[in-house]
Amino acid sequence: MRNKMVLTVALAAALIAGCDDAETSSAKTTPPPPTTTGSLVEAPAPAPGDAAPKQGTPSSGAGLTVTDLRIGHHPGFDRVVYELGGTGTPGWIVQYTDRAIQDGSGKEIEVAGQSVLEVQITGSAYPFDSGVTPYSGPDPATDPSAPTIAGVYRTAVFEGTTQSFVGVNADRPGFSVTAMSNPTRLVIDIASS
Repeated sequence: MRNKMVLTVALAAALIAGCDDAETSSAKTTPPPPTTTGSLVEAPAPAPGDAAPKQGTPSSGAGLTVTDLRIGHHPGFDRVVYELGGTGTPGWIVQYTDRAIQDGSGKEIEVAGQSVLEVQITGSAYPFDSGVTPYSGPDPATDPSAPTIAGVYRTAVFEGTTQSFVGVNADRPGFSVTAMSNPTRLVIDIASS
């Protein structure tokens, strides 16, 4: 009986130690969270491969305004960063579309590139509601060092959603969408060839 109890305790201890090792091992293999360096966010691991629509939910009571927009190149993908000011965390609907149609007016926007990626940032607020200064940079924003991205167009808010379009110089390559904090931002990585 005592041997069974000792064996049971030893197995339980080994199992617990194994769980600790798995957590430690997982922590060692997970890349550190991206951080801001200069004007671009450091690249995480692999390039995206999935071109399916992506969706995320904003936090309750989110009221965010795009305050900055950055484009950059990394091995295997190009990146668009929407920096956000205000409260909460963003939601998103990001998908390829055949035409860039502006919310509210129904006006078609001419977007350079072979494909158009529509970015809708949900949980958005007008600047007078969020209390932050909105992005006022170039429209479209471009960066020749990121050849997959022909341009990033508009950051207009309509009914709680900021709409933007990314012109892509390829036929609907894979992409990923990630919300990050400190500062709050929405990051879109688009696979490059």
